Amino acid sequence: MRYDRIPSHSPRTSPASGASRDTTLPGGAGTADAPASAVLPTVRRPYAAAFRALICAAAVTGIVIDLAVGSPLRVLSYFTVQSNLLVAVAFGWSAVRAWRGRPPLPARVTGGVLLYISITGLVFHLVLANSSSGFSMTGDQTVAVTGWRTVSNQLLHTVTPLAAALDWLLLTRPGGLRPRHAAQWLLYPLAYFAFALIRGALLSPGTTARYPYPFLDVAQHGYAGVLTNAVVFGLAFYVLALTITGLDHVRPCLRGPENRISSPGASGLK
Repeated sequence: MRYDRIPSHSPRTSPASGASRDTTLPGGAGTADAPASAVLPTVRRPYAAAFRALICAAAVTGIVIDLAVGSPLRVLSYFTVQSNLLVAVAFGWSAVRAWRGRPPLPARVTGGVLLYISITGLVFHLVLANSSSGFSMTGDQTVAVTGWRTVSNQLLHTVTPLAAALDWLLLTRPGGLRPRHAAQWLLYPLAYFAFALIRGALLSPGTTARYPYPFLDVAQHGYAGVLTNAVVFGLAFYVLALTITGLDHVRPCLRGPENRISSPGASGLK
């Protein structure tokens, strides 16, 4: 029986390209044109997924308690609740992606959420819960912390900020943040400042929690005083944002290699 020679230009073993049939992905696409997800193995991160799911659950639990025992519209006007909503969304989404082995959220997104929840924790403990700060809310009966509010208070002001910081330190690869992100993150606090002033101006004098926080109370400090407070807090937030971006480049990487496609002893891509 006679066998015809396979032409040298056959796509099976083309000398010019050095490719073979095994390097062609389904659909006719070569590995050079394939996305990274098509050639890299899926690496699930169950521990990261579980921890982030717990953070999401803590934020959601605290918010639900506050909504159940207080006026929903008033509760949602607080920066604390809004920042915890961002935590719930970001960490819930991150948990799903870690469980499925998908790439993590962009560092700019997770860094911004970390800044906002850090602001929540620091302002509460250093200013609002500090009787010597000048802006303490410890004597405000409209936000009295009793019963279930004690639970939500700890979840929203202590548990989620600390857990978010731990996730950033232990489960997030360093080096992804840039100084420009610090300025971009301040857009949300600036928008919240405008929201708080407009909301207060629209509400009638004497309305409960007309201004969410004492340093934003126009009736007490006037617009000039509130603007001064906003500048001071804004500068502090910017310094905090720069600190986060700076630490991101000096903190050690505590996570193991991910998406390794070579043996541990090889020097291939990781």
